[in-house]
Amino acid sequence: MKICVISFDFWGYDHYIVDALRSKNIDAHHIKIADVTHSNFSERAKNAVSKIFLNKNLKTEKRQRFVTDSLQQLGHQDQILVMNPDTFDLSTLQEIRKYTSRLITYLYDSLDRVVVDKEKLDLFDKIFSFDIADVEKYGFEKLTNYIYLPFCSEEKQNPEMDLFYITSYDNKRVEFIKLLTRRLLQLKSKFKIIVIGKKGWKHQLKNAFIKIPENLHIIFSIKKISHKKLPRYYKNSRALLDLTRENQYGLSFRVFEAMALEKKIITDNELIKRYDFYNPQNILVLNETCSNLEKSFFETPYEKVPEEIYYSYTLNYWIKKVFEI
Repeated sequence: MKICVISFDFWGYDHYIVDALRSKNIDAHHIKIADVTHSNFSERAKNAVSKIFLNKNLKTEKRQRFVTDSLQQLGHQDQILVMNPDTFDLSTLQEIRKYTSRLITYLYDSLDRVVVDKEKLDLFDKIFSFDIADVEKYGFEKLTNYIYLPFCSEEKQNPEMDLFYITSYDNKRVEFIKLLTRRLLQLKSKFKIIVIGKKGWKHQLKNAFIKIPENLHIIFSIKKISHKKLPRYYKNSRALLDLTRENQYGLSFRVFEAMALEKKIITDNELIKRYDFYNPQNILVLNETCSNLEKSFFETPYEKVPEEIYYSYTLNYWIKKVFEI
């Protein structure tokens, strides 16, 4: 069987899907468009001019050609999974459609946040979505993100912190972090929060916390941390924080990373209570003021997720469901 995964893969998760398929002796390939950039200053300058005066992004066109050229080399595929369908022109998706008998997409952003035209969605034989609201509204098939990390029992870890969080800059999240840090200080909890933003945002981010004491262990950075390095931070904490973006109703990878490492989760996502792995011993849904966070949450032991429930969120289960293998 031949399967191709086409994605932007900004965060570097999608290659796990391809690796898992190959472990089952499937001829799997990954067309990763994030790797397609302008190779020199001349190309970057030309693209800047094109965007300003012609309203055309040459980098986007280059990436679309890269996908179709790659498929020409690979030939017909039994199945093609397209992540981030919003990043492709309709004509490119129509061309991709010609190379497979079964075209699938997985939406790990809500349509409220990232719009995908109906014409594009109509090209797919199957549409999976992590977002509960979109599943209920559009009839997509519900599918969460997956556990990609190897299982690591809490008993083998010796965390020094109560809470760890890493996030990209987001106004909603930053406002909530301010409330939460005040509560953590009241509880005398040890924590580390890393906020990542673009150049020029560092000063703005610091100003957001101007009324909070300086010794908060909050780091403002413009450098992205690879998700491959994150388990080292996670293992040093008893709980992980997961805050939603505006109009997000699905579960982020953070939840499944926590499950793999047997870490507790603190979140503002009320919908997590709908999932079969929800256990108030392991998961705390914060109220609007964070006043329901108590020191005891960090001190009580993690309760293991039943094996059959845990398996239903693994990557192995995910690829069986998506590719019907």
